[in-house]
Amino acid sequence: MSEQSLPTTARAWHLQARPPGRPVPSDFALREVALPAPGPGQLLVTNEYLSVDPYMRGRMSDKKSYIEPYEFGKPMDGPAVGRVLASNAERFAPGDHVVHVLGWRDHAVLDAAAAQKADPDLAPLSAYLGVLGVPGLTAYVGLKRFAEIEEATR
Repeated sequence: MSEQSLPTTARAWHLQARPPGRPVPSDFALREVALPAPGPGQLLVTNEYLSVDPYMRGRMSDKKSYIEPYEFGKPMDGPAVGRVLASNAERFAPGDHVVHVLGWRDHAVLDAAAAQKADPDLAPLSAYLGVLGVPGLTAYVGLKRFAEIEEATR
């Protein structure tokens, strides 16, 4: 993809209202936002998979938590897998797939240090947001450390 054809805008979801209960469509707005050119050490990514994780519901509230709430007027974020369109970082080339946290938008410019390569030959790309991602690690640690699951003996 030539630099001339790289996107200069992205569509991003914004929290429009803090839901008191179950979120409804009117709590969100899809807006067009400016997309800067990637600077040194940055990537331009087109997101292919977005994750909606349980912790995100807590971020829709403004109650004190272990993570900052979503801000009005700013794009929401969350785990995503995307394909690199342009790279100004040694470790990544256009066409690479990466896992990062600037989801809830169709394109993102992010620091390469905040991205990890995802190998589509190892597993389906969506698995990097599930069993090979934070939810899978959380489940594994929960079973091994807290549930104290052990191998059955006869």
